[in-house]
Formats: sequence, C-alpha cells, structure tokens
Amino acid sequence: MRLRIGMALLSLAIIGLAGCSRVSGTAQPAADATADEATIRAATLAWNTAYNTGDVDRIVAMYTDDAVVMPPYVPSLVGHAALREFLTKDMAAAKAAGLTSKDGVSAVGIAGDLAWHAGTSSVVDAAGKTVETGSYVEVWRRVNSRWLMVRDIWNDDAPPAAPQT
Repeated sequence: MRLRIGMALLSLAIIGLAGCSRVSGTAQPAADATADEATIRAATLAWNTAYNTGDVDRIVAMYTDDAVVMPPYVPSLVGHAALREFLTKDMAAAKAAGLTSKDGVSAVGIAGDLAWHAGTSSVVDAAGKTVETGSYVEVWRRVNSRWLMVRDIWNDDAPPAAPQT
C-alpha cells in the first residue's frame, strides 16, 4: 500500500513540475520577439535622427505620458511637457555647437509587454571627432500594440570638460 501511495505522490509531483515548466501565456514566439527587438532598436535610431534634426515632437511621441527621463546633470524629467522643454533647449545648444548624437553597441531584452534597451552613445563635433561617450538604458512598455519608453537614462563616461579661459 505504501508503495502505491508513494508512486501516486511521485506521479503527481512529476505532473506538477511539468506544468510549472511551461511558459506563461505572456511569452512570445521567437519571431515576435525578434521583430520587437528590431522595432525597439529602430526607434532608438529614430530618436537620434529626430534629435539631430530638431524634431522634438517625434521624440516626445516615443514616451508614455508619465515617462521619467534622467539625463545627466539635470533633475529627472517627468512627463511630456518637461521632456519637451528640456529637449528644445538641449537640441538648440547641440545644433549651435555643431554636435551630433549617435548610439553604438546595444542589447535588447523582452519579457511580455516590457523591454529594456541598453548601449553606448557618443557625441561628435562638426569635424567628426568624438567629443563625448557614454551609455544609456531605456525601459519600454507595449501600450496598445505600440512600444513606448517609460524610463530613459543616459550618462557620460567622463565629466564635462572645464571651460577654457
């Protein structure tokens, strides 16, 4: 009798473990994940293009209404209005200085309707010389079938150069 009960419990445990090993219904097929990764990478490249051409509205549209953006050397920005104000000034200053933003090596991870994108960044001057390097992390959320950023942070590898006198 004990052997039958033991075998029955072992069978139930195996069945239970097999059920636990299944991925939840939020998992995506590999093809969808690959497409989502490509979408997120392309959006980051579009962000840089919009930044370099001064298209503030295109960038702001890539964020949720309550997104938090954390650029270096300024307090966190919350929401579209704060982001728009910051970007308008920052892009004008970059354009006046002849600077262009670029992204480098990146990685993307996706879990259901959340994703992260991280990589390197650089700023080049009008002569093509790299004048700043750094890194970034973006957190994305799928909202109504569209990927939008909910968090965005970037930093510089070194402090800004001291003003020359």
